[in-house]
Amino acid sequence: MRYHIKLHTFLLYLFLATSSWFFPDAPKSFEGERIKGISLVGPPAPFKANPMSSLQQVGVDWVGVIPFAYSLSGSTSVTYDRKGDNTQWWGETPEGSLTAIQLAKAKGMKVMLKPQIYVPGDWPGAIDFQTEAEWRAWEKQYEEYILLFAKMAEQEQVDLFCIGTEFKIALQKRMRFWLQLIDKIKVHYKGPLTYASNWDEFYDLPTRFWRKLDYVGIDAYFPLLEEKTPSVDQLVKAWIPKRQSIRAFYLKVKKPIIFTEFGYLTVDGCAWQAWELEKVVRRLPVNEQAQANAIEALFQTFWKEFYWAGSFYWKWFPNMQGISDYPERDYSPQGKKGEGVIAKWYLEEGNH
Repeated sequence: MRYHIKLHTFLLYLFLATSSWFFPDAPKSFEGERIKGISLVGPPAPFKANPMSSLQQVGVDWVGVIPFAYSLSGSTSVTYDRKGDNTQWWGETPEGSLTAIQLAKAKGMKVMLKPQIYVPGDWPGAIDFQTEAEWRAWEKQYEEYILLFAKMAEQEQVDLFCIGTEFKIALQKRMRFWLQLIDKIKVHYKGPLTYASNWDEFYDLPTRFWRKLDYVGIDAYFPLLEEKTPSVDQLVKAWIPKRQSIRAFYLKVKKPIIFTEFGYLTVDGCAWQAWELEKVVRRLPVNEQAQANAIEALFQTFWKEFYWAGSFYWKWFPNMQGISDYPERDYSPQGKKGEGVIAKWYLEEGNH
């Protein structure tokens, strides 16, 4: 009897040890170092000093560099400052983005290049057209925009490239375009790819889409609790069903998960619906503790999850350039309790 138990145990260990060889699509744990990232705001003017030093002081080792182009609601145009003609903030242009990449690399930091589309008064997830001709016109211009940065990513040996951000309707309706776009990007950029899906979008995208990328990207603005200042324990509990759905999705697509964005306004109720809070943020009470608790709860929830590759906090103003007119209420953790929480996890937990 003991012999049979030992034999069965041995066979079980043998199966587990060799399962990835017999079943190459078996899910694997993320084995690299966690991404300890922050999204850098592209400032209105050139950097006064290298902003990467202040990031390293809080343990940041990855920087999200974010160029912007603009699409007006209903318009097929994708416009951006190509030639330095001062039509947008310097840091959001190709020139400013290139400088940010080079400054980060000079400090030994890794970079995610994440070109985005800004839709004044709306968001990229709502981009939609009625005719095939309109879709093709917009897609042609977006492809030119994204390939410009794919080439920059290869030239500068960027560590991760994001092919798009929160194009909810566009991906639902135009999946063929996006699959072809990924192939075109891979001609120019040989590094790893991700897509930054909205928090309610990632699980609706087909497996074949995620399998063409290296990471599942989620902009993790999940609404958790409406209370003004929920405790860390309350927030961790609220994360449970969302964590379970993310874990189940990982087991389906077998790609590690990155939070390509996450962040919290410094106001009452910041762990609820951020997009609604933004509309009235100037009228909301400042609440540093609520922001700090929300950041702490997210890290407590995901830091040791086997599929989670890390995150990029939204956002950090270099040398405080470009700060909003409500800095005490902004997503930025700079000079607030939230900065201390990020530093604790990035400097202390990140070394374990």
